[in-house]
Amino acid sequence: MEAKKIVTVGLAAVMAMSLAACGSGSSSSKGSVVSGSSSTGSSSGSSDFLSIEVGKTDTDLKGTVKFLTNRTDMLKDDYNGTSWKQYIEAFNKVYPNITIDVEGLTDYANDSLTRLQGGDWGDVMMIPAVVSADLPTYFEDLGSSDEISKLYNYTSGKTYQGEVYGIPITATTPGFVYNKKVFEQAGITSLPTTVDDFLKDLQAIKDKTDAIPLYTNYAAGWTNAKWDDVIGVTTTGDADYLNQKMLHTKDIFSDPGDGTGAYNVYKALYDAVKNGCTEDDFSTTDWESSKTKLNNGEIGCMMLGSWAVTQMQGAGDHPDDVGFMAFPMTVNGKQYVNANADYSFGINPDSKNLEAANIWVKWMTEQSNYSANEGGLAITKDGKSADFYKDMEDAGCVIEENAPAKSGEEDLLSDLNSESELNIGSIISAAPDKAF
Repeated sequence: MEAKKIVTVGLAAVMAMSLAACGSGSSSSKGSVVSGSSSTGSSSGSSDFLSIEVGKTDTDLKGTVKFLTNRTDMLKDDYNGTSWKQYIEAFNKVYPNITIDVEGLTDYANDSLTRLQGGDWGDVMMIPAVVSADLPTYFEDLGSSDEISKLYNYTSGKTYQGEVYGIPITATTPGFVYNKKVFEQAGITSLPTTVDDFLKDLQAIKDKTDAIPLYTNYAAGWTNAKWDDVIGVTTTGDADYLNQKMLHTKDIFSDPGDGTGAYNVYKALYDAVKNGCTEDDFSTTDWESSKTKLNNGEIGCMMLGSWAVTQMQGAGDHPDDVGFMAFPMTVNGKQYVNANADYSFGINPDSKNLEAANIWVKWMTEQSNYSANEGGLAITKDGKSADFYKDMEDAGCVIEENAPAKSGEEDLLSDLNSESELNIGSIISAAPDKAF
């Protein structure tokens, strides 16, 4: 795999560096390991992913599945949510003879790529940043996109030449996690739908409350790329824009003059900093403590994703004060929200426990309710989304996934990102154990 094709730097971070000089760091330590069942045995051979019926197919199967994840927080006994241990216990009620060994990597973005290329990673993993053309090299073909799309949502990102190689563990939308009480104290009676309104609201929070209006979490690194995530449907109202049209468009960062487009996304961040509506010292931001600060009203809002809602709610004594709003941009009278697949389950085609691996992924996506539990959208066609998405839809927001790249251009965005050194939607340092 060519090193240049692995995304490593964030555009929003590059722009933010012109606002202040600060640094970030990352950890490469490995998380702990927890096991599910204590039974032994093995299974081998191939398995048809689509034909598996959870709870009916081979419920007496024996085997061990090694699962590599970034969610090291879910390995901890004090995790404020459903832990991996609890998911495994529920799984073992249906498949008592399949052992699930979960290994968490704190620096998942980097260490998982090293493990993947070295072949020492196990049976199931959350697929890291590999180019589309490499998906068939590393992961099991789960079925054609025509077949998979009848059952699952948001699989286009892990599709190559009409075949699907990954099923999302969850899908989320980018936007702002905010404190409702802080907004009320600032006199804000309705959520902003334009960048200008958003900047006015930040100023009101600065003037009328003691909260930091917008906390950037700059030092974490990965948080800066969250601003890139809204480019596409949100900024244009066009699902084809990001992966198809943008690649052949000049001056994509010019101001369209109507408050839309990528220009106005970054203008929102630039102006917020210029107006003194962010934290004073970018170099000392702290991800873990920011969750508690937002929960208790010390922070007005943070640009993250809908996945962060449950974590902010669980970080203090005021869960009902935590809300989520779409990025404030209106295109032709409508507010659009990108629906993005998060990490996707990938299965090792060389697994000696291939059928057990397929069953684990099937159970997690179809039976565990993981996505809704973690603030995500429904992965299966008949699945459940977290409740707050209905609030967005009731407000008139259109939630839509960016369309996949055209055939033959699956890796064009990755190549352009790397060669231009802009790297839209990338990450600069590893996400912490409590982020996706």
